[in-house]
Amino acid sequence: MIGLAPALCSVTFRQLPPGEIVALARQASLAAIEWGGDVHVPAGDVVMARHVRRITEEAGLLPASYGSYLYPPDHGLDDFRHVLDTCHALGAGNVRIWPGRRERPSAAYDTKERSEAADLIHAMGELGRAAGISISLEYHPNSLTDETGSAASLMDEIAHDNVHLYWQPRPGLPLDEAREEIARIGPRVSHVHVFAWDGARRRYALADRATWWSAVFAALPESRFEGVRYAMLEFVRDDAPEAFLADAATLRRLLDRRAPASA
Repeated sequence: MIGLAPALCSVTFRQLPPGEIVALARQASLAAIEWGGDVHVPAGDVVMARHVRRITEEAGLLPASYGSYLYPPDHGLDDFRHVLDTCHALGAGNVRIWPGRRERPSAAYDTKERSEAADLIHAMGELGRAAGISISLEYHPNSLTDETGSAASLMDEIAHDNVHLYWQPRPGLPLDEAREEIARIGPRVSHVHVFAWDGARRRYALADRATWWSAVFAALPESRFEGVRYAMLEFVRDDAPEAFLADAATLRRLLDRRAPASA
């Protein structure tokens, strides 16, 4: 098994303020939080970003990443510069962006449109490298990474070593297909979003999918990403803190990490 540290995506608890999310992550003995840009740390709000960084670090946690809602080419380089400013204030060394126009599947793009998105993401990768911040593309339905072949081709077109991929399963993805996906794109994967959903998007305890995730983590190859790699819990049953705490304990066991002793 490759080394992954346990983390939380703040979008799991959009209904909670940052302070309560930090407290939950600390109680769960996680290492870091990916802070979302839709609710908790809006792009350009450096005052909030500094506040969230402070309370995160005071709790002994790290800002794993900034989960932006940037959709190149719907958003351009000026928008990206605001995101980079937010990353700096947050202390995040990685930013997640969404490849392609919002809610548009990869099959709907022609060659010219794909090239436009790839060229813009390449330019973002260059700006990010100059700022010391890596770029990771969300791996998600209705985007240019909604299918493994499209994701691999897009990365070839982007052709920038500061641009990486996230990975997460499509709801209900069979294990054999998951292994095929990560065998193909795993060396380009920075972080992993972890959840337990079936094909109907019903949520389960992570323990109910522990065997599935254990096999996935075991199959995930080494990556060219040079930073700390995180397995980030994203969404839990009933959006309940109690479900999160149980899932976090399962995740730590899956990653073969011993939880720190209580303070």
